[in-house]
Amino acid sequence: MQLDEALKARKSVRAFKPDPVPLELVKEILDIARWSPSGTNIQPWKVHVVAGDVRRRLEEEVLAHRETDPADKIAEFPRTSKRKEPYTTRMRTLGKEMYGLLGIPKGDQAANWRQWGRNYQFFDAPVGLIFTIDKDLDAMSFLDIGIFMQSVMLAAKARGLDTCSQGAWNNFWSVTRRVLNVPEDEYIICGMSLGYADESAPVNTLIAGREPVESFATFHGFE
Repeated sequence: MQLDEALKARKSVRAFKPDPVPLELVKEILDIARWSPSGTNIQPWKVHVVAGDVRRRLEEEVLAHRETDPADKIAEFPRTSKRKEPYTTRMRTLGKEMYGLLGIPKGDQAANWRQWGRNYQFFDAPVGLIFTIDKDLDAMSFLDIGIFMQSVMLAAKARGLDTCSQGAWNNFWSVTRRVLNVPEDEYIICGMSLGYADESAPVNTLIAGREPVESFATFHGFE
């Protein structure tokens, strides 16, 4: 698959087949992604890859923990930004389309809670990835890990797999830290589902809209 094709074909998949992903294939994807750029080449990304019994234990313990209304229900690292227009409309448009495909009506809090919990099941993907970063690094390293994650997603797509990056995993981080033995001096940034898309699931027909170049780019100095 050409790079342009992978960029356009990649999407967030929220329903996966149970088909296993071989360890060697996961390693191959990470081996490609490690060539991602980072500021002054510090390569700050760290990844915990879970499958099998460990993945199941992580799922079960996080889902049970979140029912207790714990203090770690928000990210451990600062998240103080506020979304305004046009970002709010884009977010709500995606949510309306996605929940429509899932058959969840607006205001159904119980159904919304269950669907949110699907994040902690990696949407049934056989492999989950948890990305962490040293706490003493600055905001630029958060940018670096985002670039690395994009490389993982494109490398996976080029090999016939699908992904969903999941900010939900920076919630309920104490359980993830304990189950995976993540050091105290690292932040749990996010997670990612990895596997083969269930093409029969309506939610996987969702294609998030993209703004045209003219809406975000300003060109200077061109004739």
